[in-house]
Amino acid sequence: GEEQVSADPPIRGLKTHLVENTEQSTVRRFPSVLEPKSLNALSFEVGGKLTEVSLQVGQTVTQGEVLASIDPEALEIQIANAEAGVRSADAAYQNALDALKRQEELFQSGTVTRSTMEAAQTDAVTRKAQFDQAEASLDTARENLDNSVLTAPFDGIVNSVDVQSFATIAVGTPILTLYSPDEFEADFSANFETVSRLVVGTQAEVRLADRPEMVLDAVISELGSRADAVSSFPVVATLSETDPVLKAGMSVEVSIELPVAAEPGFKLPLTAIIQEGSIDANENQGGVADVFVFDETSSTVQRREVRVAGVRENSLIVVEGLAAGDRVASAGVSFLRDGQQVKLLSDS
Repeated sequence: GEEQVSADPPIRGLKTHLVENTEQSTVRRFPSVLEPKSLNALSFEVGGKLTEVSLQVGQTVTQGEVLASIDPEALEIQIANAEAGVRSADAAYQNALDALKRQEELFQSGTVTRSTMEAAQTDAVTRKAQFDQAEASLDTARENLDNSVLTAPFDGIVNSVDVQSFATIAVGTPILTLYSPDEFEADFSANFETVSRLVVGTQAEVRLADRPEMVLDAVISELGSRADAVSSFPVVATLSETDPVLKAGMSVEVSIELPVAAEPGFKLPLTAIIQEGSIDANENQGGVADVFVFDETSSTVQRREVRVAGVRENSLIVVEGLAAGDRVASAGVSFLRDGQQVKLLSDS
């Protein structure tokens, strides 16, 4: 029976290392803050005293909603004065027309000179111009009253309120800024090495700091060509989608997947080398080494020669002789021999 035992030794368990492609990309993450893509500053086309301003930063407003108004009292007085001016100018103009008619009749009958009649004509033209001017002033006064109410030009969110209730403002004074809730961007700075690998249109993801499970698609929309600090370049990512939760000023993280130059070769643990006549693993230079590769169909190990580029981070870099998916014996290789039957254990 002893002969049988020695002829049929127990099958050795084999620990292997799965040969895999080196990672082809890396994800870079940058802290940022959500900003509106465009801010609209709103102002009045008329000056005057504001009524109460009850807007809050972050408030949602709908198109056409009244945001602020100027006290109409002074503007209504302007209209009343302009209406009185129109009535007065109209009366003066009608009188001038009547006077002109009389002078023309007297001129026809030879009672007055041509110059007297022409003076009446000039007066009528002047009165007509004054009447037109008074009507224009009335139109302006009415327009000012219409413009004394500031409405939202689009559905938006209030970003800032730049005035206080009852303040007296001039034409064009900024009252508030408004932004569209579906157009956000996030700015950040990146080093030259990162920026040089980005292009406008590169896909990115934006994650809310307070709600990390919320991830929104974005795209790189601007790349700074000039560093704004030592080797720090400005980058802008514009969100491709939106969510009612989003508000300007929220902390976010922008992540970008960048391709990395694929490192040549596969990494193997140093323990995979069959020691006899092996390369000196401490020298970072090429050479040839032997390893055992597991053969799935026959459950055996096959000795194989591989070309090694060197050692990096305690791993062997194999540049020839292996393919992704190969399983290489990674432990106890000095006890193996070519063609030996083995039983696969879990990956090391």
